[in-house]
Amino acid sequence: MTSILTNNAAMSALQTLRSINTNLETTQSQVSSGFRVAKASDNAAYWSIATTMRSDNSALSAVSDALGLGAAKVDTAYTAMDNSITVVQQIKDKLVAATENSVGKADVQEELAQLQQQLESIAQSASFSGQNWMYAANGASASVVSSFVRNNDGTVAVNSTSYSFDTGSQGNVMFGADAAGAIDTSSGILGTKQDINGTSYSVFSLDITNMTSGDIAKSMNLVQGALNAMTSTASQLGSLSTRIDLQTGFVSSLRDTIDSGVGKLVDANMEEESSKLSALQTQQQLAIQSLQIANSSAQNVLALFK
Repeated sequence: MTSILTNNAAMSALQTLRSINTNLETTQSQVSSGFRVAKASDNAAYWSIATTMRSDNSALSAVSDALGLGAAKVDTAYTAMDNSITVVQQIKDKLVAATENSVGKADVQEELAQLQQQLESIAQSASFSGQNWMYAANGASASVVSSFVRNNDGTVAVNSTSYSFDTGSQGNVMFGADAAGAIDTSSGILGTKQDINGTSYSVFSLDITNMTSGDIAKSMNLVQGALNAMTSTASQLGSLSTRIDLQTGFVSSLRDTIDSGVGKLVDANMEEESSKLSALQTQQQLAIQSLQIANSSAQNVLALFK
């Protein structure tokens, strides 16, 4: 039966067209944005997970920057300590030369004084971002960010590695620091004094002008002790630098892994969506033609009245 009031074919074609248009709109949105899950209404669970992980990844980016800052501080300290070791080795060489009777001790002392001043200059210059690890107050400490952690209970934390300063003769700083934070050349590896035949000397205050050969020999042991302590400190700094480098690499890999994981949850499959888009566009054209045919069938009723 043909009715001019109810066109079932047109209603069916229109319903199909609406469904196709809805699917086409969804597919076009995914193609243009690249996301399968762009908002919570697309998939609440996946959107929530992705949002949380993106937040964590942003925090990891800040941790990576902090690790870079920490690495720069440690590298600055290591460079200063390494150069200081070279200078102290030169002091040791001068003392060996001074044991020869024909060598003027006053002349050697003039060279030693220049090397001692160079040590102080290195210590004062080894500063990065307002921190100097070459001179510090005894018991003070510095820290570098090492990791960002999300615990099972949902809380987050930033972990750091601490480095404590020891201003003793076998400590880990070249010199100490006074209450005002200024360099104190009377403490630290190079500033701590030891007795040599009734007179106290440190590597920094060493004066061989009036020393005997026996005194110079004891001075060499003083310098060698400082070298041992400085070498140990350089090893500690090198180990810390290696750990920071490893953590930096891990954070970088972790960020890539999180990006990949989030992508698997919310990214659109562009090959699939491209094929779907073409199919839906074809279906849309056919649905429009079907609707046109269904609508035109009512026009045929006019022929009955001619």
